[in-house]
Amino acid sequence: MGAQQSVHAGKAKVDFNVDFTQMLCEALLLPPIRNSNFPLSQITGRLSIKHPSLFGRREKLDVLWDKGLNDSNIVVAIRRPRSDWLSQQSFVIQHSVTPEIAVHGLPIDNFTRSGSTGVNLCRFSLGLDLNEPVTSNWSSKTSINFEHIRPINNEGRSINRDVDGFPITCSGSLHDNMVVLKQESQYAVVKEDSFSRLNFQMEQGLPLLPRWLIFNRFKFVASQGIKLGPTFLVTSLTGGSIVGDMAPHQAFTIGGLGSVRGYGEGAVGSGRSCLVANSEFTVPLTKELEGAVFMDCGTDLGTARHVPGNPALRHRKPGYGIGFGYGFRFNSHLGQLRVDYAVNAFQRKTIYFGINNAGS
Repeated sequence: MGAQQSVHAGKAKVDFNVDFTQMLCEALLLPPIRNSNFPLSQITGRLSIKHPSLFGRREKLDVLWDKGLNDSNIVVAIRRPRSDWLSQQSFVIQHSVTPEIAVHGLPIDNFTRSGSTGVNLCRFSLGLDLNEPVTSNWSSKTSINFEHIRPINNEGRSINRDVDGFPITCSGSLHDNMVVLKQESQYAVVKEDSFSRLNFQMEQGLPLLPRWLIFNRFKFVASQGIKLGPTFLVTSLTGGSIVGDMAPHQAFTIGGLGSVRGYGEGAVGSGRSCLVANSEFTVPLTKELEGAVFMDCGTDLGTARHVPGNPALRHRKPGYGIGFGYGFRFNSHLGQLRVDYAVNAFQRKTIYFGINNAGS
């Protein structure tokens, strides 16, 4: 169920879009994590508002609200108009509530799924983003944000310990505060028969006040695609590490769609460091349909014991895993429908469904 409306305010045109869907959880065998009598608790969807000239000087306002069964994310961004050769500035406010399953989730069914243990993260952030002008094949973005992270249980009450009594915040209180300076750079080359991408992310926690988190977090993603006749081979390598203060939810998690398929979200492990390799080979079957075979593997490099509270070790996550399988890709004007059938190291099978939106 969706609705879209354009409202004229003076000379400005405001785009207003609503897309809500009533989810039949019982029919889909997907019961919500939180039990609520609130009438809208079983509604999922998206609300989008765009204003092209907020203060009459071409400042763009973007408001986006995504609501799921167990999560919610609201983003408000104001973008200042500047010349193309100058950094583009954006002031961003974000509030989200998400289940913390990747770190604190309990692996079940031989690690094919991750069950909730009642830990959720309520995150509020505000800051400034600077997008540098694209030069040649390089693009970069710098941001500085204040973040307030508060763990809550399924009833919405603040908590600072998990079900086993271990702290889930770095400060030991009901919340963690930090100011994060983030630098992200990306290199991309796209040719007719190949592509190469390299992404670097560096985050630095600034100690502006006592008990605020001080850390340095690094992550990279390198991917290469090569066309071999009518077929296409894509490989990627993802890695990262964090030093200094950290809360358990800042750990690198391994397992799930986009990581090691065949495992639940974070079911392979979570550590201060990680390394994940993916490879996928696709073959066209018809004009719209492709077949794919893939293999994923990942490891926490033995760093799970250095995460406060040792959540991965307490949940007996192996710390390394391999998944392989096959799938199909159906291309349409609405996007690409993906179906993957994956097998993990314990010979347990999982089916993934996904949709890549057209133009995304």
